[in-house]
Amino acid sequence: MLPTLVIGLREGLEAALIVGIIAAFLRKNGKSLTPMWIGVAVAVALSIAVGVVLRVIERALPQAAQEGMESVIGAVAVVFVTGMIVWMNTHSRGLKRELEAEASEAINDGHAYALAGMAFLAVLKEGFETSVFLLATFSASTSMTLAATGAVIGVLAAVLIGIGIYAGSVKLNLSTFFRWTGGFLILVAAGLVLTALRTAHEAGWLNAGQQAVLNLSAVVRPGTVQSSLLTGVLGIPADPRLIEVIGWLAYLVPVALFVYWPRARRAQGMQIARVQFGIAGALAVVALGLVAFFPRVGTPSLPAAHISSTAGVAGSGTAQLTRDALYVTLDGHSTRVALDPAKASATELNGIPAQRWKLPAQHGDTAAPTTLTLTQLVELNGGRLPVGVNPQTNPGPFDARWAAGGSLEVWSAHGVLLDAAQTARTVLTLSGGGLTGPRSISVEAPQYAAASWSLTSASAQKAADAVTAADAAHAERTLWAVQLPVALGLAALVTAAFGLRSRRRALTSQKNPVGPTASPAIPATPQRSNSYAAQ
Repeated sequence: MLPTLVIGLREGLEAALIVGIIAAFLRKNGKSLTPMWIGVAVAVALSIAVGVVLRVIERALPQAAQEGMESVIGAVAVVFVTGMIVWMNTHSRGLKRELEAEASEAINDGHAYALAGMAFLAVLKEGFETSVFLLATFSASTSMTLAATGAVIGVLAAVLIGIGIYAGSVKLNLSTFFRWTGGFLILVAAGLVLTALRTAHEAGWLNAGQQAVLNLSAVVRPGTVQSSLLTGVLGIPADPRLIEVIGWLAYLVPVALFVYWPRARRAQGMQIARVQFGIAGALAVVALGLVAFFPRVGTPSLPAAHISSTAGVAGSGTAQLTRDALYVTLDGHSTRVALDPAKASATELNGIPAQRWKLPAQHGDTAAPTTLTLTQLVELNGGRLPVGVNPQTNPGPFDARWAAGGSLEVWSAHGVLLDAAQTARTVLTLSGGGLTGPRSISVEAPQYAAASWSLTSASAQKAADAVTAADAAHAERTLWAVQLPVALGLAALVTAAFGLRSRRRALTSQKNPVGPTASPAIPATPQRSNSYAAQ
């Protein structure tokens, strides 16, 4: 409730001041206030519509997309409130005087409708910023009702203060007011930075830097005053993560220093350029240090995975994935399966992005015999006589015809075999050897035909853990050694550009001094007249 109250009060007061000053000038000069009030009403309606539309769109999205939109809205809100804080910190002392001067100029030029347009744009700007900021605060708030109540109270208070200022019954030190409320809003905006980083993680956008660094559960207990202050007002959760703490400090410290650094100790002239160059250099050094010293991520390396038969026939072996082939060894018989990357399809296995191949079932590396003895037939049938074969009347040998079917599926990620399974059905058709007609049986014979097998659950879990760890390490390096250095590098370039501008301004000021620092003109000494000299 408190954050939304302060937001509504600050933004509402800015709009109320502008509207009040414009209204006073219009009335003083005998102009109608109707166009101005129409503009204000339209601006308020548009601002409310923006907030409602954004809220409806957010609620209509899937959960992950909602979290992503909350991150975007939070980031926009932080930009808005930061700009507001910085602008007010710079202009609050002369805000009323500047507005009066602009209004007076417009009236003198006969542009009364320009003042009405100024009121419309001012209210629209503040209303749009308030809608976005309140929407982001509502998303982070524990109670939507209290948050909305605080916003309404803040706006109503701003309107009443604006009326009081307009009527002359309220005297308000704008510089002090905006300075103190600015400090509170800096904390709220830092909390929004933290919340935006958390929702970005929940949306799947930010998966690095999620190491828990603090445990505030003893302080942030639901229902306590501390919980309402830290979580409800300042947006600090009970389990802040590393990236969240860094983001919170990275926003809070520089903005607070900018706003509250003593004016008497602030850099002037060429000192401003030196400070900006120093900051740019520090940012560049940190960026280069992250790139150079953050650990590199290698490709996961695992031993051959264990496989076992899945057709009720005792058997085990291994499966080893290389760059372009899968080597399967089952019951001492080896098979090489070529894996063409062009024939792989992108898929997901247990939440892990993977490549998938689906191929015909692979048989052993020994040519299947075309003739079988009765002993060989019993061996192929798992030590049992096939149904319909009698050793007295069907002594063999038999003519053998083989027909294989089934498929082999392989999943891999980062060169690691995630899973593999072969479902095969080999049909052996016998004839001759005393048989009155052909007999067909299903056999499991890895040395001659395709066998059904799969990776053991332990091997599949070990591979999944290795890939998950590799993905996490890659995400960490991408954040700390790529994305963050790029952001710091851009910030260094922007800061250095500001430093160059400050340096040019300082040099220009030194060449063309103005004010009390300018050297006064020395009047020429009058020459004595000849007559005076003669005397």
